[in-house]
Amino acid sequence: MSIAPPLPTSSTRHRPRFLRSVVALMLREMVTRFGGTPGGYIWTIAEPVGGIAMMVLIFTVGLKLRTPALGINFPLFFATGMLVLSMYLGTCNSVQRSLTASRTLLTYPGIGFIEAITARFMLELLTKLVIVYIVLGGILLLFETRTIIDLPPILAALGLAAALGLGMGCLNAYLIPTFPLWDSVWGILTTPLFLMSGIFFIYEDLPEIGQDVLWYNPLIHLTGLMRTGFYPTYEPVYISVGYVGAWVLTPMAFGLLLLRKHHRRILNL
Repeated sequence: MSIAPPLPTSSTRHRPRFLRSVVALMLREMVTRFGGTPGGYIWTIAEPVGGIAMMVLIFTVGLKLRTPALGINFPLFFATGMLVLSMYLGTCNSVQRSLTASRTLLTYPGIGFIEAITARFMLELLTKLVIVYIVLGGILLLFETRTIIDLPPILAALGLAAALGLGMGCLNAYLIPTFPLWDSVWGILTTPLFLMSGIFFIYEDLPEIGQDVLWYNPLIHLTGLMRTGFYPTYEPVYISVGYVGAWVLTPMAFGLLLLRKHHRRILNL
């Protein structure tokens, strides 16, 4: 007696179409952003890598910041904080422009705002991971760091930073087209993150009042988590993954709900 195979569900029928749409949007985004040439993509990677290298040079040579709060190598200490911030800001900025950047394509059947958000997020995530690999690999090759790499917390920190950017990007994808002034306000709000996310210091070195204030910045939790993957003796007890998760899920849920209801209006603006 043969058993008939189960009928495909709605989700399994739509999954290949979703994946095809995402891949097509990613390829289209690569052509738009990188000019359709390998040189364009290489420059996209080389520019932030060169920017981080220049900042390291300025802080170590110009400002003589050569003794980090952890370990013996300032470039590694700086990069472990800067790359987390870069992952967050890069994914957030990319996702929040998803609808306006793909406005024409979103008029075609089978391509929705979820596909546009997913495509831009995945492309930015992959690009940022290449940058992380090049920067950290270069530092480990060029400098004496005496570090022991623990991969799981590194990947967890980068993944949570990307998810945090995705969540805020989803909310901003609604807020920026609906309230244009919010774009300028958001830029002002994110500017101090360079100084408030633990790039130049560790949380434990702050005075108590500073700890009480900066604990509410989710990025400082991720910077600490990232550094546990490079400094085995560093044990930051202040880290709360649950708190970071709340920052990921809350704006993402509100953003997706608002986009589901208002994305057609936003596309017609």
